[in-house]
Order: sequence, then structure tokens, then C-alpha cells
Amino acid sequence: MQNFILLYPATALGFCLLIALCIGSFLNVVIHRLPIMLQREWKIECRSFLADELKDNPKSEADTYNLMIPRSACPSCNSLITAWQNIPVISWLILRGKCANCKAPISARYPLVELASGLLTLACWWQFGLSLPFVFASLFCIILLCLTMIDLDTMYLPDQITLPTLWLGLLFNLDTGFVSLNDAVLGAAIGYGFLWSLFWVFKLLTGKEGMGYGDFKLLAMIGAWFGWQALPLTILLSSFAGAAIGIGLIVFRKHQQSKPIPFGPYLALGALCYLLFGDTIHAWYFSYLGIA
Repeated sequence: MQNFILLYPATALGFCLLIALCIGSFLNVVIHRLPIMLQREWKIECRSFLADELKDNPKSEADTYNLMIPRSACPSCNSLITAWQNIPVISWLILRGKCANCKAPISARYPLVELASGLLTLACWWQFGLSLPFVFASLFCIILLCLTMIDLDTMYLPDQITLPTLWLGLLFNLDTGFVSLNDAVLGAAIGYGFLWSLFWVFKLLTGKEGMGYGDFKLLAMIGAWFGWQALPLTILLSSFAGAAIGIGLIVFRKHQQSKPIPFGPYLALGALCYLLFGDTIHAWYFSYLGIA
């Protein structure tokens, strides 16, 4: 495999890009279905205690619904999406952004998520080359993309994604990872503890909750992958981005100040900047300070 990569780097990269686009297509399923699956599970659990609504509508939450079943279908006419209509990016362009059956518009978000998966994979290749860190960095970026879209839709960061990814980062850093295991463990603990402390300080001062527990776990996940060293820059960049975009939404789109804005996407953006440009930013900063 290594010889093939050395002899045919362009072919190997193209293969990785194709896989990333296919994963991006599956991400659209995860982004849409996982929050619904969790809501159905919560309702079923509540009904098992309350024993009320299930008698009135027994099939509403009992039908099989997961990432594989039922098959993808048009939300307007319920016609099943065939294999040729599910080719990443290309199918959307061929169909001109419309359902093949009822001609209802298909959101541009689907090909954009697929394209983003491919571009993030290319960025990781540019940073790490075709290597094991490239594979894990690409996976991390795709997971961040998934979490970002779910948080934007639902204001929720599922434990079913953040916690396994946190453990995967720790396992990868056991040997030949991004940082030492000690730094990874400290990164996870400090990442969670910092936002947890900030949450309670803000709540004690204002009586309001400034963020959710999912944000704590997301920063812990980032720390588990890139160590405690990644946290200051990630927090700084995410805070700047959150403040700038939040002010922009309030000024230009009349976003109500009382309406919450998810913080997860900004943490994800800060982590991506650290992963791809962290060394460059650190070098510029220390050069600016006159430190060799």
C-alpha cells in the first residue's frame, strides 16, 4: 500500500477524495436523522414512565428509524432516491437542484456538505501528506463538520458523537499520534473543566446559562486529540469568531439578543484553524513578539 502511494500519489489522493465525498453524502443522513432518532428515543423513554400518549398513537415512534432504515426519499413526494440520484455533488448538479419525480427544490446544503468533506480532506492532505495522521485528521474534520451542522439545526451536540470521538483521540495518541498521551489526557480534562467553570461563573453572576454541556464535551474532545496546547488558540479563535458573527447577526439580520446562538460551530472552527494553521499562527505570533 505504501509503495502504491509513493508511485501513484495523485491516484491515491483521488481515491481518498472520492471516499471523503461519499462520507459527506452519508453525513447528510446523520445530520438529519440522528437528532430525530434521539428525540424518538427520549419520547419512548418518557412514555415508558408516563404511559399516556403511546396508546393514542402507538406507531408514531415505534416504526424502525435509524441511519439505514428507511431508505432516503424526497421529503415532498416520498419517492425513493435511486443510486444514480445519490452521487455526491454530481447528482445534485445533474438534477439542477430539483427532485427527479416532483421537481421540488433540493437544498444546496446537501452538495455543500459533501463538497466541504472533500475540501477538508484536501486540506488535511496538504498539511500531513498521505499518512496515518492524514487519515485521522480527515476523520476528525468530518466529525467536526457533522457536529457543526447538527448544532446549527438543533442547538445540541450529541454524546453519541462527541464521547466516542474523545476516546478515539486518546487511543490514537497512545502511540504516534498528534501529541503525547499525557498531553491528550490533560487536554481533555482542562478543556472540559475550563468551560464548565466558565459556565458556573456566568450562571452565578447572571442567573442564566451561557452554554450547554455539549460544548464542554466538544472542547474536551478537541483537547483529547491535540493536547492542552491546542486549547488557548482554539478558545481565542472561537471567541473572536463567535463575537464577530453574533454581532453581525444582530446588526444585519435583526437577530434577537435573547435568542441563543450555538457555540459549538465556533469551537469547531477554532479547532480546524489550529489543526491546519496552528504552527503558522504560533510562528507569526512569536515572531511578532520578537521571540525566536
